[in-house]
Amino acid sequence: MKNTMKRPERQVAHKLVKLIYVSEPTLRFNYGQESVDPRDGIMLFGPYSQDKIGGQINVGIIGPERQRSYLKEYLQRIHKPIYGTAEAARPFFPGLEAAFGVFINFHGLKEIEVPASEISEYLRYADPHQRVYNLASLYTSRLEQYCAQEEMPVNVWFVIIPDEIFQLGRPRSRLTDSKDRVSVGLSKADRRSKDLFLFDELTELKAAYEFEVDFHNQVKARLLGHRIVTQIVRESTIAYETIWNNDDRIEYEKKFDTAKAWNIATTLYYKVGGLPWRLGNVRDGVCYVGLVYKKLFTDETDRSACCAAQLFLDSGDGLVFRGNIGPWFNPDTKEFHLARNDAADLIHQSLKAFKENAPEKKFPSEVFIHAKTYFDDEEWAGFCDAAAGRTKLVGVRIREDKAFKLYREFAYSVPRGTALLIGTRKAFLWTKGFIPRIQTQLGLETPNPLEIKITRGDPDLVTVCADVLALTKLNYNSCLYGDGIPVTLRFAERIGEVLTAGTEVVTGVLPFKHYV
Repeated sequence: MKNTMKRPERQVAHKLVKLIYVSEPTLRFNYGQESVDPRDGIMLFGPYSQDKIGGQINVGIIGPERQRSYLKEYLQRIHKPIYGTAEAARPFFPGLEAAFGVFINFHGLKEIEVPASEISEYLRYADPHQRVYNLASLYTSRLEQYCAQEEMPVNVWFVIIPDEIFQLGRPRSRLTDSKDRVSVGLSKADRRSKDLFLFDELTELKAAYEFEVDFHNQVKARLLGHRIVTQIVRESTIAYETIWNNDDRIEYEKKFDTAKAWNIATTLYYKVGGLPWRLGNVRDGVCYVGLVYKKLFTDETDRSACCAAQLFLDSGDGLVFRGNIGPWFNPDTKEFHLARNDAADLIHQSLKAFKENAPEKKFPSEVFIHAKTYFDDEEWAGFCDAAAGRTKLVGVRIREDKAFKLYREFAYSVPRGTALLIGTRKAFLWTKGFIPRIQTQLGLETPNPLEIKITRGDPDLVTVCADVLALTKLNYNSCLYGDGIPVTLRFAERIGEVLTAGTEVVTGVLPFKHYV
């Protein structure tokens, strides 16, 4: 006799677990037309703000003479079509003007020389703080001087660097043993000393230790106060055929020529003030805030940290706010949490900025706050204090999950947009995977999902998943079908590093383009 007794607890569990597919979000372009692939949309219809941003644009180039020549040649090249491998995942690039409706004013191209001899001199500095600080100063001081002289306005400055700066201008980079090493710097005791030096030379040496060892972040941080927009480019990115000697390596790199052109052109268009695309199905009055945290010291017992917020408007563009520095890091849990007043201040800034940028000059009806950790009670109370009577708040924790995979009996992985719902507040969302439009998946490995958990508020879980998937398509720093991380968190670490690259970084409420 069969046992027909039902097991209610298993039935309930089964009903709470559901595998669904979240449709690929569309993007909106010129003339209100929509497409799922940004490259399709731009080629067919033009960028979203083509009626506002078009025609001639003024750019500048700063760097050594040889590297500047590489970049000028490349910028002229991307005004023409670039053909690749004819793969759907790497479509051809039609040219800057044909795609975006803008062209560079080469007759008015501003150039600033950074002597190669001075770069070579500082590359020999054994002390990484002195090496990177002086290399960054070669570029930032000249850009600040140009800005102060109020010459012809430049929309974007291309900062072209030799590969040696990239290699020796990163954290933990070390100079190999060489007879040409230059020992310039201060002892650890003098670095920490608060006493004033009698000689200006020693004071200048001490300034280098106020910044982190990272050329990219130093340049960005030191130019924030001057509101100078830059795009840092390595010489081998654009001139590898001239620089490299390995034919096999060169042939392999050619596969990425179209992708590079798309990325550089999209970033350029965005940084001159254009919006390449926006989300197709935007819910009016909804905005997204990504929290950014960065420890100030490597000492794990020190709680000091900087907090900032990335606000993404319903248009898709973003603003960055720097919050207060405080004891936000918990060495036991390895998590960051704000005090109530500081949390309130951060959300207050976000709501104010949204209202100022909204066409209706109203506060958002709903704000989704994304973070990699949970929100504690005091922190959330501060958020609610700022939002009371203005807007509805929702807290969402998003993190990459490497312990859980989903397989299927096909040549490719599960489709991008697959979501496994666990109850009404937790889901695993695959933002990478098989993409029907390009008939392949990006990457060879079996993709990992994002773990999405609603920690505060009571929104619809499927709507939250759809929002996260859509936010993976707002990375204007590249031109991808879809990123693996939503833009609210994609650049969180980089923004935190820029804001803490120096002890006295001067900034205000600035557009996202100043940080990437």
